[in-house]
Amino acid sequence: MGIGGTLMGSLALLAKEAGFSVSGFDGTIYPPMSDLLANAEIDPYDHFDPTHLQPPPNLVVVGNANLPRGSEPLEYVLNEKLPYVSGAEWLGTEILKDRQVIAVAGTHGKTTTTAMIAWILSKAGLDPGYLIGGVPINDMVSARLGSGKHFVVEADEYDTSYFDRRSKFLHYRPNILILSSLEFDHADIFENLEAIKYQFQHLIRAIPENGQIIVPNDHEHIEDVLRRGCWTPVTRYAISATNGETVEFSAENLALDGSTFDVIERKHGIRGLVEWNLLGTHNVANGLAALIASHYAGVEFEAALQHLSTFPGVKRRMEVIAQNETTTIYSDFAHHPTAIATTLNGIRQHVGSDKVVAVIEPRTHTMSLGTLRDQLKECCGAADEVIWYQSPTIKWNLEELLTDTSQPTKIVTDIDNLVAELGAPKTQNTHVVVMSNGAFGGIYQKLVDHFDAEHE
Repeated sequence: MGIGGTLMGSLALLAKEAGFSVSGFDGTIYPPMSDLLANAEIDPYDHFDPTHLQPPPNLVVVGNANLPRGSEPLEYVLNEKLPYVSGAEWLGTEILKDRQVIAVAGTHGKTTTTAMIAWILSKAGLDPGYLIGGVPINDMVSARLGSGKHFVVEADEYDTSYFDRRSKFLHYRPNILILSSLEFDHADIFENLEAIKYQFQHLIRAIPENGQIIVPNDHEHIEDVLRRGCWTPVTRYAISATNGETVEFSAENLALDGSTFDVIERKHGIRGLVEWNLLGTHNVANGLAALIASHYAGVEFEAALQHLSTFPGVKRRMEVIAQNETTTIYSDFAHHPTAIATTLNGIRQHVGSDKVVAVIEPRTHTMSLGTLRDQLKECCGAADEVIWYQSPTIKWNLEELLTDTSQPTKIVTDIDNLVAELGAPKTQNTHVVVMSNGAFGGIYQKLVDHFDAEHE
């Protein structure tokens, strides 16, 4: 139920690979998940009908998106007393129970870091299982069982289901945990930052003493959680460590855009150079954490460095989706002020004085409620122009973002007009970064179609 979501769609792929007969339903399912399901020969229904659950299945796996009490499919399952379980619990009990689990948690960078580790372990011949909350830009799918002992999982702090309000990651019981960052988010389910820390506190308490926790150095909120109780060795890393910092690993000598960096281990000095196509210091941090986790999983450091340098990226993470002589369109998943700022800073360092246009849909529950609206005003400083999309689901007036801005800023409500504007001829090299954690009214495919039509 809810098979089109990143978690539920990935679980469907795992279940099919494990030999289960899989069906499901959702509303409109967009690429890339629709393509992944089709390639796995899973043909979901685009609506719910009781006949879809007749004869009764052995198990109903319940997603967490748009399936509250009162929804027709959920009420049918309860009324008919069908056996059901949450997606996170099914993953933990059916797939992860006998694996060495590497979990990637935190407010930012989960998908990219998970994909990096899966890539490194795969290239090293360890054949890991993995579940990524996105689709890598290569032949990898978002989830596979693998035959090796390791399973790499994106560990989300959002609640599990309508009947289980614990964070999903509490079902995964990792051996190695990356905790990349910790900020307030998910205002629809968490009252404040302390409520989020409480969930992470329980996660850290469940890591075995022979495991490993990998964290950035001097992160105030992470250190606060660790002080509440930790029985597992902690490895700390830093970007451009200062002389006073004591960290096991650091990234040094960064190119301005993050496209190259040296990896330093305190005990052994320079371990090697990473040269890759990714941008931004946030991706350097993601890559450093992935290297450390892969090393603890048994990959030789030199091999891990080599494999990381070939990592192609993840769809919708600064993915170039359309381009002509003067304009490049990027799709990015940034949906929190911190992520928006780091994404824009990365592209600015890469393109220099070229024009950068930020196009943003504040789509998450936190953004649509306006909880972080003050931070939204400040996160686009690296852009030359900012365009905000006022969707019908946003519960506050984005006109508030038009005051005290350092660059031209406007609000739009029509996707087709926006596509025409972005695709219009430009007089200077322009980089358009389209940011949302959702479909954004189908803008991505519309932009691709618009640019394709130019070349016909």
